[in-house]
Amino acid sequence: MAETTPRAFVCGHPIIHSRSPLIHNHWLKRYGLTGSYERVDVAPEDFAQFIARLAEQGFVGGNVTLPHKEAAAALVAHRDESATIIGAVNTLWFEDGLLCGSNTDAYGFSAYLDQVAPDWKRGRIATVLGAGGASRAIIHALQSNGYRDIRVVNRTLLRATELANRFVGGVTAHGWQAIPELLPDTDLLVNTSTLGMTGKDSADIDLSPLPDKAIVNDIVYVPLKTALLADAERRGLKTVDGLGMLLHQAVPGFERWFGRRPEVTAELHAEAVADLERAA
Repeated sequence: MAETTPRAFVCGHPIIHSRSPLIHNHWLKRYGLTGSYERVDVAPEDFAQFIARLAEQGFVGGNVTLPHKEAAAALVAHRDESATIIGAVNTLWFEDGLLCGSNTDAYGFSAYLDQVAPDWKRGRIATVLGAGGASRAIIHALQSNGYRDIRVVNRTLLRATELANRFVGGVTAHGWQAIPELLPDTDLLVNTSTLGMTGKDSADIDLSPLPDKAIVNDIVYVPLKTALLADAERRGLKTVDGLGMLLHQAVPGFERWFGRRPEVTAELHAEAVADLERAA
């Protein structure tokens, strides 16, 4: 019996702007592998049926993006530790006939910082802006890498409190007005909110209280250089953009579906930047 060609996907609603096909098709071409990776627009009301029919449709797995990540976590037969802690799934694959789920956002966040700002692991105090789904992955990554004091800042304090309560120890909730008093001993400042994203308001934060050794990371990648990162650069601080996290989070899924662990190279980064610039 002939082997079938591995077929993977990214699903969301809407999905047209996903950069995942660019990433995975780059790797398929680079390594000369047979396979496909495609966008699938799935409305929320159709998501459970789509997941139930994955194997029937010939998919070996795929990625899940907004608004389906939490629903995916409830539908898989097995969740790994990261998906369980974060409460959301972005990567699916089959193992012994069972649909499994992981969340690779924490891995992507850590791997990119390892690459471009390895001193980040020396830090112990982080201030995280935003209390949405992405912040869960960031907090998990921070705790996994030795951060023991993580301050979650959100305009709605209740959301920050609910998020902090999901994690055991060392995570506290703060309102936006607390930022000036939190920054002086912050080793790593991470924006996980949509502030600074194209079409959204700027974070508009005075970074002068940050210590000179602080690292500023914005997981927003449209635009690639947000106002927050530009302000941090002017202050002479180390900055980390959001594109690298997107590229690195794709690595584990590709390896599961196509049997080759890919590299995030300068060539891939440049291709993704060019795509962002064309879309601007």
